[in-house]
Amino acid sequence: MKVTMITGDGIGKEISQSAMDVIDASGADIVWDIVHAGEDVYEETGTLIPDGVFKSLEKNKVALKAPMTTPIGKGFRSVNVSLRKKYDLYANIRPVQSIGTIETLFENLDLVLFRENTEDLYAGVEKKVSDDEMHSIKMITRKASERIIRRAFEYAKENKRKSVTVVTKANIMKLSDGMFLEIAREIAEEFPTIEFKEILVDNMAMQLVINPYQFDVVVTENLYGDILSDEMAGLIGGLGLVPGANIGDDMAIFEAVHGSAPDIAGKNLANPTAIILGGCMMLDYLGKTKESNNIRHALNEVLSKPENFTHDLKGTATTSQFTQAVIQQMKR
Repeated sequence: MKVTMITGDGIGKEISQSAMDVIDASGADIVWDIVHAGEDVYEETGTLIPDGVFKSLEKNKVALKAPMTTPIGKGFRSVNVSLRKKYDLYANIRPVQSIGTIETLFENLDLVLFRENTEDLYAGVEKKVSDDEMHSIKMITRKASERIIRRAFEYAKENKRKSVTVVTKANIMKLSDGMFLEIAREIAEEFPTIEFKEILVDNMAMQLVINPYQFDVVVTENLYGDILSDEMAGLIGGLGLVPGANIGDDMAIFEAVHGSAPDIAGKNLANPTAIILGGCMMLDYLGKTKESNNIRHALNEVLSKPENFTHDLKGTATTSQFTQAVIQQMKR
């Protein structure tokens, strides 16, 4: 099975190699088509995403992607946003699950967030009215809302999850968020065995830090999902432990959802857990559940021993030491 690996920049090159080493050791029989994109490539060539990346994606249809740097407030738009829009990767899925013995406020959390991935404010529709006034247009469509909400309910049914919570700000944005909520109510009626909940986004942010156990599967719009998924990651130890999937009808890109951390790039300090878990989601997608489960089990065992904790977890293990610990655990 051939898969595209987009190595990214910053710590991307280090952790992508770590993920490939672990997946190779699992016996998953993946052939890696390694391509490069991001700020480093842009500085060298003036092209953010070279044609070779598109050709690889369009040939293989499945990719694992490392983090990439996006300048804030200026310059080119995010590679993530560009790829999601180009290939209509409408479902951003982020499982947030407690792992190992990392000390957090909450234990045994198991949440899954479904985030609409192609529109909302992230569609990038902006207008300069004057030097002193800028407009960003929030776009919500029935088609995009229906397919992400339905996917969340189908996931809940297939995985025997108890509830689906829809998050909006429909009390203020009565047209855009109002339509999203109304569609969720309609689809919920098709899944009578799944408990349906609805909540406003500001209350959701508070409830997550009070009692996250009241939630199971969560579905929401693009911007809210981006913010809430990071908050959820904080409940289990940070973004270094959370993977993500960007899935469309005929292509899927899996990733670590954290940034490129240029301050520690090349220092062998980065935690590769998130991209390895992204690789596990990729293996599940490819039907290689035995290998993905073996990797997850090994990660849980390794992260149950503080001597394996990396810098972000207040430990001293290096990227390479952590990677080898996971591989050795799989062999056991």
